[in-house]
Amino acid sequence: SALTLEDIIALRLELAARLTRGKIHGILLWKSLPDIIKDATLKASLGITKTRKDAIRVLGISERNFKKAVKKYDAINYFLEEDNI
Repeated sequence: SALTLEDIIALRLELAARLTRGKIHGILLWKSLPDIIKDATLKASLGITKTRKDAIRVLGISERNFKKAVKKYDAINYFLEEDNI
């Protein structure tokens, strides 16, 4: 049986709560969800495609909005830091 995206998000949130001994309160989770989802989706699109143009196509956004999102969510540094681990 395959997990749905919703199942994976729920599992990750549960894991985060366990690792912090339930102290994920205070981050206004519900209000933060749109940004959390956009950040994760942007990084996933960059990770699964070979070019930025492909990532833009996967996301279905304009190049201008893509550049804004990359800057807002610091997506490039995410991959640079990952390479240094």
